[in-house]
Amino acid sequence: MHSTKLGRWQGVGLVATTLLGTGVFILPQLTIKIANQGALSAWFLLTLAVIPITWVFGRLSAVLPHSAGPAHFVEKAFSQVAGRTIGLTFLLVVPLGIPAAILMTFQFVDAFIQLSAANRLAGQLSILLLVYLLNFRGIQVSAKLQLLLTSAIIIIVCLLISFIGPFQLSNQFEFKKELVNSSLIFSAAGIAFWSFLGIEAMTHLANDFKDPKKDLLPAMMIGTVVVGSIYLMCTFLLLLVPTTTTLAMVGVFDILIGDHGALVIGVIGLVGGIASVNVYTASLTRLVWSFSKDGVLPCYLSKLNNHQIPQRALSCLLSIMALVLITTYYTDSDLESLIGWCNGVFVIIYFASMLSAIKLLTKKCLPLALFSCAICLFIIWGIGSNMAYAGILLLCSVIFIKWQSSYNNAIPCKS
Repeated sequence: MHSTKLGRWQGVGLVATTLLGTGVFILPQLTIKIANQGALSAWFLLTLAVIPITWVFGRLSAVLPHSAGPAHFVEKAFSQVAGRTIGLTFLLVVPLGIPAAILMTFQFVDAFIQLSAANRLAGQLSILLLVYLLNFRGIQVSAKLQLLLTSAIIIIVCLLISFIGPFQLSNQFEFKKELVNSSLIFSAAGIAFWSFLGIEAMTHLANDFKDPKKDLLPAMMIGTVVVGSIYLMCTFLLLLVPTTTTLAMVGVFDILIGDHGALVIGVIGLVGGIASVNVYTASLTRLVWSFSKDGVLPCYLSKLNNHQIPQRALSCLLSIMALVLITTYYTDSDLESLIGWCNGVFVIIYFASMLSAIKLLTKKCLPLALFSCAICLFIIWGIGSNMAYAGILLLCSVIFIKWQSSYNNAIPCKS
């Protein structure tokens, strides 16, 4: 029934909260740390660069809606081995991606309440339980809530911007050319790319829309532009209002508006992080389900519950995430390294999808597809040595899929 499907504005809410999610009040601070005032250029250029990539993803999803997303595009354009390699690479990044997202989310918790390491782990595992409950009946319910969350983030950022006037007079912010370094801008963009991870996740949800051809592309484009604008405004705020607070946006809130910054920014950041993890879990669950139907993964994972949700795939993924979080608890993980490694994997997935668009879309779309490929190569350059992890995952995926194909192990599940 149409009432159980996503509409355009629910899609905008999903896109925006997925992209804003864990990074909206943290990533601008990290990019300023790398590039100083050049962070503004990094965010502006990255937003412009991601717009054509988003458009290509939207067109591919409208023409070929499928729960496997980029893996399906690459398979249609090149080969089954290539498509399944990309899909498996996406699945294998989960052990780093989800912990990185949840670790970032808990920086907001630390802003307004101090937890012991054990209690922090318990809280992180509780997020996974909440995500299970949100996904059990489908993504449509949480999509409505996430549209409200997106609105709340926009309102808070605009409110902070509105208080800039009188403060700017005393601060006298001045853009200094010597504080901008082109190589550091690329490095900052390499970290900032994390903020746009989630565009590809929407392609897995194409069949959850009422009309993918009509609504998915506008939802992705609107969401991307809104998100890029918010990141730019947050970066400008942090440059304009210097603060020594560990979570800089909390300090900005306290200086411009008054106390309670830790509570307001903390709660919004926490909910946004949960929303981001929620959408990624939904998209990964559908990819696992698709692979299990095709025999790449065990058929056991292909069973749907009464709400037509692959519950076994959902439970399996969340169990793996829980094990990774418990393992992370006993290690001292560096958040920036985790982000860099994840970005390397995702830019490979983006690049493969843009290459497939060259073959799958009409000639009219060719210039944007080629331009998007070039953008991906620039992002790879910006990520630098952190691409090594992506290379290892890609190699492991190729070896596994080749081995499976050679021995004809991929037997489709019976309906």
